[in-house]
Amino acid sequence: MPFADPRSDHPPLDAFFALCGEGPWQSRVAELGLRMQPGSLSGRAAQQRHGLELALSRLSDPRAMAKAGLAERRFCALAQDAVALAAGLPPAGRARLQDCIMQGLTGPATLIPFFHLLRTASLLRARGFTVRFDGLADEAPYDLLAERGGATAEVVCESVSAEEGRPVNRGDWWALVDAINPELQTWLAAHPGRYLLKMTLPDGISGPDQLAELQQRISAMLVAEKRQDSGAQAVLKLDPLMLAGAQAQDRAGGGLPARLRAQFGPEAHLAVTTQPGSGSVFAMAARAGRENAIAAAVCRRAALAAETRLTGQHPGILAVFLDDLDRLDWRALRGEQLELEGAVRRFLTTPPARRVVAVSCTSRFEMFGSPEAVVEGELRFRNQNHAAAKHPGLAPAILSSV
Repeated sequence: MPFADPRSDHPPLDAFFALCGEGPWQSRVAELGLRMQPGSLSGRAAQQRHGLELALSRLSDPRAMAKAGLAERRFCALAQDAVALAAGLPPAGRARLQDCIMQGLTGPATLIPFFHLLRTASLLRARGFTVRFDGLADEAPYDLLAERGGATAEVVCESVSAEEGRPVNRGDWWALVDAINPELQTWLAAHPGRYLLKMTLPDGISGPDQLAELQQRISAMLVAEKRQDSGAQAVLKLDPLMLAGAQAQDRAGGGLPARLRAQFGPEAHLAVTTQPGSGSVFAMAARAGRENAIAAAVCRRAALAAETRLTGQHPGILAVFLDDLDRLDWRALRGEQLELEGAVRRFLTTPPARRVVAVSCTSRFEMFGSPEAVVEGELRFRNQNHAAAKHPGLAPAILSSV
């Protein structure tokens, strides 16, 4: 069953903002505004990562609320669910709920994990389950207790960043590109032409120290007008940009990025710097020495959650939200190789999964109603070896959607 379409006559979000705390909410909105610097890849990434919070902020304007699309109405419905939930919790439970919200309004965190919890509960209710928020109300290790047709299941909601499975952290790559771009502009002005810097990063890269070292090596290579620089951390090679079908009129927003993607594959990290008015281009393509392991990261988190957050008194459902994915990632995980499905099904045969009757996986594409979304709102994988796997009461929550 897809996520139920919310009503279009949502009241204002004032009650939700009050639940967040007017001061913290306004401070967070102002902070996010400062992060989104024009022309910055990191700023653009922050805008995408905090799209939920920014959407809610926009909807505080009645004019925006009147024009709200389906995804925005869904966010409003979930925000109202949060307000209703808080009103029904005991004081200690309400404090825990507000702590969850504050965690999502701090530093690099987002409200996505909290809204994943609310959305999971909403999906279960739409499938005929009664749902209790035992994690908030009673400090249960699991989040939700779902009951239907004489069956009961503990539900754990986990959010996993795809960055946990990337040897080259995408956020670090964007930071590198933002830092090196002014130097590339200056270098292109003195060296007109079309260039491609290929980077092989055997062990990946992460953290400010490695980023600073890599930036220094790129800068030194350009100053020395070298074509290659080899080291343990990275192998750099500068070549003329000669892609099949590439034309001088390619720009960063045109056909060149697509051609680079076709040549270097979905896991490559790409960037294009242009010299306005000259036709000069400096492209960068980086790959790690090993493939992404996003599905493996999901299963590691699932194993930890199964062993630490399920009591064993009832069958367990792990509801996993995969964050920080792009469309290519989501397509690859669900594609012909069935990478995600295969990894989860292997996990379900391992000892940590003995308490797990099913695993569901979803992403921002489902939460935001993107064309890339899974039709039923999530992928579901049933543990055929669990004693409750064939209980009719659990069927709507555990029957495989693929």
